[in-house]
Amino acid sequence: MFNKKHFTFLILVFSVTSNFAQFTDVINSNRPGQSMSAFSVGKTVIQAEMGVNYSKETNDATNYKGKIWESDLTLRYGVLFEQLEVIANIEYLNETITTPLFDKQESGLKRTTIGAKFLVYDPERNYEKKPNLYSWKANHQFNWRQFIPAVALYGGVNLNLARDKFLRTAPPEKGFSLKGMILTQNQFGRYTFLTNIIIDRFPSQTTSFDYVLTMTRGFNSRVSGFVEIQGFNDQYYKDHFFRLGAAYLLKQNLQVDASVNSNFQGAPNIVGGGVGISWRFDANYEDVMLRIPKEDKRSKLDKKSDKLKDKKKEKENKRIDAVEGDKAK
Repeated sequence: MFNKKHFTFLILVFSVTSNFAQFTDVINSNRPGQSMSAFSVGKTVIQAEMGVNYSKETNDATNYKGKIWESDLTLRYGVLFEQLEVIANIEYLNETITTPLFDKQESGLKRTTIGAKFLVYDPERNYEKKPNLYSWKANHQFNWRQFIPAVALYGGVNLNLARDKFLRTAPPEKGFSLKGMILTQNQFGRYTFLTNIIIDRFPSQTTSFDYVLTMTRGFNSRVSGFVEIQGFNDQYYKDHFFRLGAAYLLKQNLQVDASVNSNFQGAPNIVGGGVGISWRFDANYEDVMLRIPKEDKRSKLDKKSDKLKDKKKEKENKRIDAVEGDKAK
């Protein structure tokens, strides 16, 4: 039954969510890394992130060689609240495998994942650092608060449309599985640090416990670079990847990127790279109150000062009128 308590709860949720503003002046893409940021694109904002990647796999012990072309498309849309985002990811794969026993060439949709992300905690919300008027040192000391991360949760559904078409290890991946993530984000000046803790392909024998750690730095208003470590850990496959790359802002809502990557283990040895583009449509976006309503506070002070000035002017005018009246007499 829907009662007053439920209604009150919904009103509270709406009032809390409406105070978040995650929309930025320029596009904020998850590319070219593999991690996901804690913040959403913003309510009513549509964002597309596309990329093409090539990788080469070799295993000298078994004389195995693989060439893989992969393209991916991620669609992001902010719905209902500023901190809620729905995400669809589509992966297309074309691989050519050569071994002493057989050669194989396959292509098709590898996986489609549909999910949603919600920001549950933002350390900057309702926080305003007040300057110390008596200490320069206090104003410039190290800020430990930046170690408190923003936290978001992600939940999604994997649709393995290719089944075991591309999977070269047993058992084959199921056609339907779940994916969950805990996302954290820290801002250290020009540096942004992202952590993703992931459980993928759950529940199955191929359930994987993965992670992604990404450090991004903005060099100027257009160029940024990143380094990243990604790890996979399931019963049949364990590996870690090192990735680095850069992104360039062409326009306010358009970004291009490039990256290279390599894995740690040598069986097989994997090296690759890719390029991509991110585009944002935000014509329907309406500004939402920022976490700290600084402008409102200033406007109130301005209004008070204006009222005091008006009162002083009024008193001064009355005094001048009284003096002029006495002179006339």
